[in-house]
Amino acid sequence: MNATLERRTELPAFDFEREIDRKAMGHLLSLVVGRNRPVTGLMISALVHYLDTNDAGPGFYALAKQLGLLPQRATSDEKLSFWISQVNGIHAYYSLRTIAAAT
Repeated sequence: MNATLERRTELPAFDFEREIDRKAMGHLLSLVVGRNRPVTGLMISALVHYLDTNDAGPGFYALAKQLGLLPQRATSDEKLSFWISQVNGIHAYYSLRTIAAAT
């Protein structure tokens, strides 16, 4: 995502070694969720993996808690289950639209 944003906007890439850039990316992702969630009912940012992991980042879970989608004291298992449900939901939502558009 970072490389694509840099290429398309011709702005410098985010430097995730810098806290300000990590916060800026988190803000951008929360804006995307804010625009997409009323349409899908899901957090599309679930598709963005945290650096070098197969998981969402802490900002994803913080936003989910803020939106009331995840308990404030969610366990690791609850977080994982929630993330998986969001990823699966996004894939299902857009797969159905792709199939409908093709017919």
